[in-house]
Formats: sequence, C-alpha cells, structure tokens
Amino acid sequence: MTIAVGDSLPQATFRVMTADGPAAKTTDDVFKGRKVVLFAVPGAFTPTCHKNHLPGFLMNADAIKAKGVDAIAVTGVNDVFVMDAWAKSTGGQGRIEFLADGNGDFAKALGLSMDGSGFGLGTRSKRYSMLVEDGVVKSLNIEDAPGKADLSGAAALLKQL
Repeated sequence: MTIAVGDSLPQATFRVMTADGPAAKTTDDVFKGRKVVLFAVPGAFTPTCHKNHLPGFLMNADAIKAKGVDAIAVTGVNDVFVMDAWAKSTGGQGRIEFLADGNGDFAKALGLSMDGSGFGLGTRSKRYSMLVEDGVVKSLNIEDAPGKADLSGAAALLKQL
C-alpha cells in the first residue's frame, strides 16, 4: 500500500554522514516536531536527479524555508558514502539533509520503491516530494516516470506551501 496524505511516516532508520563517520538517524529524529520537505530520487548522480531535481531544491531552499519549513531532506536508495559525496559535490552539504536509504527499507515501507534492474540499478525509490509535519504527510507528489521531476520538483512544491 502506498503512503497517502494524512498518513504517518513509517518508522525507518537512515544513515547520515557526521564528522565521526556514518551514523543512524530515525524518522523520529528527522521529522518529529518539525515541518520538513522531503524529496526522493532514484539515484544520486543519475541525470535527472543530479541536473534537475536536487538543483531545484538548492535554488529554492531559502524560499521554501521562508514558508515556515524547518528543513529540506533528500533520500535515495544509495549508501551513506555516495549520498555524502553527492552532498559535497553539489554544494548541498549543510543546506539539505542527505538521508541514505541504502537497502531501500524506507522506500519499500512507503510503498514507493521501484524496480530499476532493467538499467542495472536494482531496487530504487520512485521520485516524489512531500511535505511532512510532525511525521504526518500533508502533501504528496509522485512522478509517473523516473526521468521526470515536474510534479515532485521544488517549484511545484513551493506553490503548495
């Protein structure tokens, strides 16, 4: 079953990079008591994710936060080292929280995983964006194809805030 507006996020554990190395961060750590924009990508450094989806959120970060959003986070079915390298290479470090869902557990729990094995990618996350308030989904935008970032892009989400 796919998560829907009004649902609480499932409990999951992400991996994030800290000064001391990889660390665990739960959904409660990220979302409890906060208003968070979360977007998901099929893969860090993949063309649409790297050239369109993430840059849109970086470009609109100040405008999004000006609407009362506490944080912007991105998740993808990549390991913490890849997500950390992506954060550093894009200038996103410290501006967006990069949440590694290495085994796809969060994507699967949301009902938003996809089979990318035809491209050699294995199980990945569908591309989406959502507004989450205190762990509850307030808006949800799911793309119908992994190569699109229209419905789930920063400009579309900003209009919903």
